Parts: sequence; C-alpha cells; structure tokens
Amino acid sequence: MSINKNKLLLRLILGDQLNINHSWFSSVSPDITYVLMEIRTETDYALHHIQKVTGIFSAMRNFASEIKKLNHQVIYLKINDSDNLQSFEKNILHLIEHKNFTHFEYQLPDEYRVDEALKQLSKKLTLSHEVFDSEHFLSSREELGEFFKGKKLFLMESFYRYMRKKHRILMEGQEPYSGKWNYDSDNRKKLPASHQPTPPLVFDNDESEIVAEIKKAGIKTIGNIDEKHFIWPTSRKQSLELLDFFLDYCLPLFGTYQDAMTPKAWSIYHARISFSLNIKLISPLEVINKAIEQWQKRPNEIEFNQLEGFIRQILGWREYMRGIYWLKMPDYATLNFFDHQEKLPDWFWTGNTKMNCLKHSINQSLDYAYAHHIQRLMITGNFLLLSGIDPDQVDAWYLGIYMDAFEWVEITNTRGMSQYADGGIVGSKPYVSSATYIDKMSHYCGSCFYNKAKKTGDKACPFNSLYWNFYDKNENKLSKNPRIGMMYNVWRRMQPNDKADILQQAEYYLQNINKL
Repeated sequence: MSINKNKLLLRLILGDQLNINHSWFSSVSPDITYVLMEIRTETDYALHHIQKVTGIFSAMRNFASEIKKLNHQVIYLKINDSDNLQSFEKNILHLIEHKNFTHFEYQLPDEYRVDEALKQLSKKLTLSHEVFDSEHFLSSREELGEFFKGKKLFLMESFYRYMRKKHRILMEGQEPYSGKWNYDSDNRKKLPASHQPTPPLVFDNDESEIVAEIKKAGIKTIGNIDEKHFIWPTSRKQSLELLDFFLDYCLPLFGTYQDAMTPKAWSIYHARISFSLNIKLISPLEVINKAIEQWQKRPNEIEFNQLEGFIRQILGWREYMRGIYWLKMPDYATLNFFDHQEKLPDWFWTGNTKMNCLKHSINQSLDYAYAHHIQRLMITGNFLLLSGIDPDQVDAWYLGIYMDAFEWVEITNTRGMSQYADGGIVGSKPYVSSATYIDKMSHYCGSCFYNKAKKTGDKACPFNSLYWNFYDKNENKLSKNPRIGMMYNVWRRMQPNDKADILQQAEYYLQNINKL
C-alpha cells in the first residue's frame, strides 16, 4: 500500500516504543520512513547503568533490523554517527530539510520530559504532523484521573478492581473469580533457609561492540557489565523466552516468595520482564493472557494466589502508577512532604557498607541493574527515607541504576510509594521499618556486622534507631495517620532516658552516614 506519491512520511520511534504489533507496521509503504536514534539527550539526562544503556541500544538496533526485514524504510542513527545531531529536535529538523519529508508522526511518549520536547518540536514544524497512541497500555493517560475525579484518595485497589472489570480479567460476571479480589496477604513468606530458588534464565548476548561505542562517545555510566555475555533480553524473541521461563518454572512460587530476600539468589521467582515490557517488546495484555493460560493448563501446580499476585502487578500497579504520573506531573517531581535535604550516602554508588542488607541490595543493583520491589522499597528506599535524603537525589539514583527505570514508573514508586514525598497520594503511610521486618523477610541479618536486636550501643543496627528517630521528627505530620497511630503509642510509652539514647544513637549514625 502506498500513500500519496507526493507525500513522504517520517515516523519517529523512541527507544522505549519497540512494539512490532503497533498498527503502524500493519502495512508497508516506500513513502514511509521510520527513524530511530541513539542520542546524548537520552543518555545524559540521568547517570544510567551501563547495562541499561547497552540494553536499550541493542534492543533498538535489533528492532530496526527486524522492521527492515519486513521491507520498511528505516533511518538509524548510532551514537557516534557523524550526522547524528544528538537530540530529537535537531535530528528531525535536519532530516525533514534534507530528505524532503512532507509529514511527520510520532507516538505518545511515556515520559513528560520527552512529551514536552516533542510538543516544542511540533510547534517549529512547517509541515503537517500527527500524534498516535503507543497501543501498549491497558488504560489511557487520563483514565485514572477520570476514574478518581472528585475524590481525595487514589486507592490502587479501587483502580485495580475497575481494570479487572473493564478488561474482563479473572472475573465471573461482575464478581472476581473465587470471590476474592486480592491475595496479597498470602504472598508474604520468607524463603526457608534450605530452599534453593530456580536459577534464573539469562542470555548470552555479545554486546562488546555497543559497549565500545558507548565508551568512545564518552557517556558516563555506573555499574558493571559482562559485555560478551549480556544477560538481558534485547529482542521480542528473547523477551517471550524469558516470559515462558517464568510461567513454566517461577510462577508456581512467585506469589508466595515475592517479598522474600536472600543474599544467595538475585532474582528468586521474579519474572524480570519489566525491562521488556517498558520498552514494549512485549505487551501487558499478552503477558496476562499467557499467565492465565498457564494457570488454566496447570491448576494443580499454579495456585490462584500466585496468578492473582502477578497480574495485580501488571494490570493494577503498573497502570495505576502511570495514571498517577500523567495526572500529577510536572508538579509531582517537586514534591517533598518532609522537606528532606540530606545528601545520598557515597556508598550507594559502591555498595561499600557494613549493613548486610544494603550491601547486598546495592551490589546486586550494580552487578545486574536489578533489584526486586521489596529490596527497592524496604531496604534501599527505607534507609533513604529514614535518613532524610533529598528525594531529588533518590529519584536520580533509582532512575539511573535499574534496567526497567523510566520516569513514568520510577518517580511514582520512589518519590511516592518509597519516600512518601507526595504526602500520601500513592501510599497511605510511609513504608518504613526497623530491623524486625528486614529479618522477618530476609536472610540478611544473621551474618551482618550490626546486631539486629540492638537499638543503641556498639554495633546496634542503624535501622532501629533511625526508625524511631524518623517518627519522632515527623510526629506533627504523621501522628494523626490512622495506619501508624499504634507506633506513636509505643514511642510515647518508652522511658525518657531510653528515647534520648535512641535519638542520640540515630544522630550519631546520621552524622557518620558515610562510615556505616
């Protein structure tokens, strides 16, 4: 099929829009050219993990090759190409001028920053242009705002139930399958000490050429990489392999141990498909449908709570966070409910700390560009909140270090859920804990330099004193929260001398945070 011969169309594909099933690709025309570009504005807006930059570049190149094989016209600008002007705007304007394109199109970006950049570009265009949906998500940008219109609370559970009904997922008429919406309470078990999780499926991609190009370009990165044995999926085929592996070997125990942590395994039973999802190599609906299909085939192996917990992460949490992002940006990125101003500890970039839980979680992040949600929320995020770290620095760290971190999903999870910097838009309470919770859900504490049972004194676990210090400092803002009133009752009943010792211990640790 050919468009009007006088109409030459340029279509931009972003690095997180690698959706081969998009309607754009349903027909082939010599008058349509697709452009993908590796540019410094995207590599440099945050200090990214080397594996993240490598994975995105590799996936983009594989995608470009795939659509070329389908006879689509493709322009691909590599990071060091001499004609690469290193920004969307400069490259698009240059191509339009020199290739005589008469029409420009792009898909809605997922990030506010890129959305604004492309809006500004559109204003400068003298030719016709059009914007399309990315055809990936199960809700629109505006849908969550419309759903909660006029309400003060934005409960994820309410939106999740709405999405279940809307898409007829795990439903029997208007009621949830099994009569219960949420099985979260069944999914909070610690790994038994002798339990060996299924070894993760990893890939063996040789990305040494891309890594060399990244270094040649002078792009600053963090983290480690085995460039000749790159473990992450960089194509749709590999992404589907990883999904199938999860459904075959991990889903039967995913829910049960989804909150568990151990220094002996870096992925446990997690799917690790969020990178593939977030760059759109696979879609949320196909993931959900494949999971349901496996459960239906193997009802004796896959209990319903495992399936529901997995689907809730995708249909509920992922769509909810995106909805909050588009409802509240750009102001959301400035929220700082506790007015935290402290600097990120130096060892967050190295993992050189004596706290075993943080040492393992950070080093794992540096080695794999990955940590599961409880490591992010209740280990690194918990410590940063208790320590009063500036949420701008917290956002920057999370956005850079993780494979799957794009702002639309990162900032709502970190500034919102993790740091409570939004004052309760996403979470109903601050997610903080002492060593008790960490020990309950992990195998970190037993071999730690610090003593999990001590609040004060030599080798007392920093989480214990920082926990009570946090509540003491923020009593005016938190004491009326019904979900944490019990903790203030406990704090008030403590002896004055004990409270003073705890606060003094916390202050010592905060003053010496880079030595912990």
